[in-house]
Amino acid sequence: MKMTSIKMKKLLEEHLSGASFHTSFNRDKDTFRIEWKDSKQGVTIQLPNIIAKYNERGDEAIDELVGHITESLKIMHQTYQLEGMEKQIFPAIRSTSFPTETKAGSKLVFKDHTAETRVFYALDLGKSYRLIDEPMLEQEGWTTEHLDEIATFNVRSLSYDYKLDKVADNDFYFIAKQDGYDASRILNDTFLEAMKAKCKGELAVAVPHQDVLILADIQNKTGYDILAQMTMKFFAEGRIPITSLAFVYEDKKLTPIFILAKNRPKDD
Repeated sequence: MKMTSIKMKKLLEEHLSGASFHTSFNRDKDTFRIEWKDSKQGVTIQLPNIIAKYNERGDEAIDELVGHITESLKIMHQTYQLEGMEKQIFPAIRSTSFPTETKAGSKLVFKDHTAETRVFYALDLGKSYRLIDEPMLEQEGWTTEHLDEIATFNVRSLSYDYKLDKVADNDFYFIAKQDGYDASRILNDTFLEAMKAKCKGELAVAVPHQDVLILADIQNKTGYDILAQMTMKFFAEGRIPITSLAFVYEDKKLTPIFILAKNRPKDD
């Protein structure tokens, strides 16, 4: 039986029903949302992404999602302080379309990164995290600059092991530790400079979704097409999509690459 958005909505409602929660379905955006009735804080799910995972992995994908949502909702309903938890603060890369305030009306703390991305800040809680809002910052008497310094320092302490694939004489490096901050590693200039130094061609970087950072040593024109197709595929499959565009890294700056990925006809 073909899984549709309506059927997936009903399936999620069965797993997530509760007197304290409110659920809603946005037909136009094809999203499902579950939130606390009192605070309006909650989680929004892109149904096409979940349907694709369900078709591939079945009930296992649903169980994994429900576990993630349940943990996230629990975290939202608790009070946290930043003082004493500095080592658990990390930057979180998101798209510029990502909401800048909670459903309850609190403004999230963020800074601009590129024309496609912004940097938010997360308090890591093990199985999940909480994005830091202005009331949390004011409670501690911290400035945004102080928060950014802490998060930037912590992201450098993460593992930067990567997987290397060679395709059409281009080198592609993948970091996918699944720790929630794979894309955030793009903020480590020291790491990017080291990768730039080892490149034979041009260094391109992509953050299609939260759980992957792609770096590419582009040595010919085919490399750009491959990177564009790869980035689009990851973007479509990601739980938290960021951007389908890749960037050229030069002089410590990220410049978007506008590529029309297509299969070029072979010469006769």
